Amino acid sequence: TVITNLFSAIPNIGSSIVALLWGGDCVCDATLKRFFALHFLMPFILLVLLMVHVGFLHTTGSSNPLGIDTSTQTVPFYPYYFYKDLLGIGWYMVILFTIAMCFPDLFADPENFIRADPVKTPLHIQPEW
Repeated sequence: TVITNLFSAIPNIGSSIVALLWGGDCVCDATLKRFFALHFLMPFILLVLLMVHVGFLHTTGSSNPLGIDTSTQTVPFYPYYFYKDLLGIGWYMVILFTIAMCFPDLFADPENFIRADPVKTPLHIQPEW
């Protein structure tokens, strides 16, 4: 509610934007579904934008602010850097899948491995009083 109400500070159209974001007059089920969809799709959108950016970078090259002609000193992207990037991505995926499939609890909190005791409440969730 607080974050979406920030849009109401925009003159003339702020309240319309807030109503559009909320899907009504208040935060409701439609709002939660919209934000869930946004948070689910955002990594995929960023991945596509990253791939487009890297594609443009490898096609046209980095900017040359000095204007020096370096076309005689460059190495073509394909096959040299393409296979280098492919090898790096491959090793990253091997390490990621090894950790995920063989050692899924490697980065887990040690408190997750304490046996549950219905008689004793853990100290970190007890009330202060």
